[in-house]
Amino acid sequence: MERTKGNSPSILLFPWLGFGHVNPFLALAKKLSKMNFHIYFLSTPIILKSIKETLDKNSTNYNLSIQLVEFHLPYLHELPPHYHTTKDLPPHLNSTLIQAFQMASSKFPSIIETLKPNLIIYDGFQPWVATMASSYNIHAIMFYVSSTSGLAYIYHQFLYGSSSLTSFPFSSIYLHDYEIKKLDMKPIKPRDEKAFGYVVLKSFEQSHNIVLLNTCREIEEKYIDYVSTIGKKELIAIGPLIREATLGEEENWGTIQSWLDNKDHLSCVYVSFGSEFFLSKQEIEEIAKGLELSKVSFIWTIKFPKGVNTTIEEMVPQGFLESTKGKGMVIEGWVPQSQILNHSSIGGFVTHCGWNSMLESMSFGIPLIAMPMNHDQPLNSRLVEELGIGVEILRGENGEIMKEEVAKGIKKVVEDKTRKQVNLKAMDMSEKIKFKGERAIDEGVKKLLKLL
Repeated sequence: MERTKGNSPSILLFPWLGFGHVNPFLALAKKLSKMNFHIYFLSTPIILKSIKETLDKNSTNYNLSIQLVEFHLPYLHELPPHYHTTKDLPPHLNSTLIQAFQMASSKFPSIIETLKPNLIIYDGFQPWVATMASSYNIHAIMFYVSSTSGLAYIYHQFLYGSSSLTSFPFSSIYLHDYEIKKLDMKPIKPRDEKAFGYVVLKSFEQSHNIVLLNTCREIEEKYIDYVSTIGKKELIAIGPLIREATLGEEENWGTIQSWLDNKDHLSCVYVSFGSEFFLSKQEIEEIAKGLELSKVSFIWTIKFPKGVNTTIEEMVPQGFLESTKGKGMVIEGWVPQSQILNHSSIGGFVTHCGWNSMLESMSFGIPLIAMPMNHDQPLNSRLVEELGIGVEILRGENGEIMKEEVAKGIKKVVEDKTRKQVNLKAMDMSEKIKFKGERAIDEGVKKLLKLL
């Protein structure tokens, strides 16, 4: 690890170990590097390997201004180095990864001493970054990569208690009973340091004067203003920051593009549940039956955890692949999501409502068919309906997926009378985001320069 920045002001970017966090941080790194900042990008070797491949493939210019710096986690027998990321991480090791990440915080001061960055931008999982940076007289600010509406929900609950959610000023952002149970969304106690919400809010409060957001006012203006008021920080929306296609994703594109080129305008749905959530066999079967019932053409990408020995044929209902041949394409693993969403044949996106996926869909004007799974996704899906840019698929009493509702949700967006209204709102949102363009990031950089 060496310090090589020349005369450019330097910024250390330090995301959490999930690619849902790494991707917007990398998009920010690329934006800042074009503005004469030298970027130190801090992460584990397994994540940096993927980033290096992407940077090498996409542009040699980034290699001069984005310097990758390794952040080593302590050795744990059950967590070998290839599991130092949430990508393909077996679910039972999630808490172990968080523990190892927090244990590695003791190495951070030596990284600061070596690199001597002018500014640090950190994620919501490491409030200790700001504390350590201040002892070196370096400003550290938080970049919150998820939805601000979700942050507003957590913050309100933290300040006023769970009973006050009835007085939460945004009635459209709520959780169903089964979601509260499934997500373990109990009241956040002020000193419950292990609670996810507590860690995020502590990171927020440690941030120096401002907090960056991966959103824009066109999407979440009232939530930005609300969090700014109760959190007493200046919130700067610099998004949406959309990732570029990564190495290996293009391998499938030729086949996918040819298939989509033969479909009618807005006639297909794209189905994906992100890189870190793995559907059960029962969930896969119910979604498959719903797709079949809808009679709508689809591209569906299915991922399995590393080390799980199974195939798509074993997980989908018997005869499904044959009965949907020509109508559907099922792919295992990664696909070029942004290129698929940008194709004229795609009329809807069946999604888990991960924030990055939602931002991509909104940027391209594709209506969302929301099927949230965990974390902040249920809150994000409520935002979809509030904005009128999609529909949420109804669940059973215990949160179970039902094939009839899957089919109904898809048809509402792609075929039924509501299609026109939802499409118009989705396209209107896309235009608003594009009109904002680069101005948001430019305004954000001006604020950063003041800190420097």
